[in-house]
Parts: sequence; structure tokens; C-alpha cells
Amino acid sequence: MKISIRLVGGIVGGVLLLSAFGAYAFTGQELAGKAKISIAQARATALRTYPGNITDQELEKEKGGSGLRYSFVIKKGHVSHEVGVDAMTGAILETPLRVTMRIKAL
Repeated sequence: MKISIRLVGGIVGGVLLLSAFGAYAFTGQELAGKAKISIAQARATALRTYPGNITDQELEKEKGGSGLRYSFVIKKGHVSHEVGVDAMTGAILETPLRVTMRIKAL
């Protein structure tokens, strides 16, 4: 069976393209048109507040601020913070602490 190099290249390219778009998807993306602050701006604000790695992100309607906010879970070591950023003003809304603990098996 002969498979053309173009066909294989096209398939691989398509998979890579779809993977790249998936990396930028977030929960609540359908609300992004209502936000004045982009998710990139909100990420930068959240990371200035609590440096680390973003492990979860979403845009949601919730009480506080303008009612539309980005929420980020930022992990640094074994500690995670949830940082809220108002999607209309860019203001920090909250930074509660989350502690992740590893339990060793006996």
C-alpha cells in the first residue's frame, strides 16, 4: 500500500494545528466577547499577583466586581492559589490559598 508524502504531511499538519488551538481553549470561552479585558491580559495580571504555572482557567459569571471574571488556578510547588481577575476592569478580585498535599503510602 502506497501512501503519499503529501497525505501524511497534511494529516500531521492538521493534527498539530488543532492541538495548538486546543491549548488556548478555556471554560467560558463563549463569554469572551462580553469581556473588555482579554484572557492574555488577565493571565499576565494573575501571574504578577501570584507567580507560578497556570493549571486551570475559566471565564465565568459570578458575584463580585462587574459580575464577569476570569479565574485562574496558579500552582507553585505544592501550593495553589485561585486568582480572580475582573473581566471588565482587570482588577484582582480574590486570591484564596489552596494547599495540595501528597500522602505517602505506608
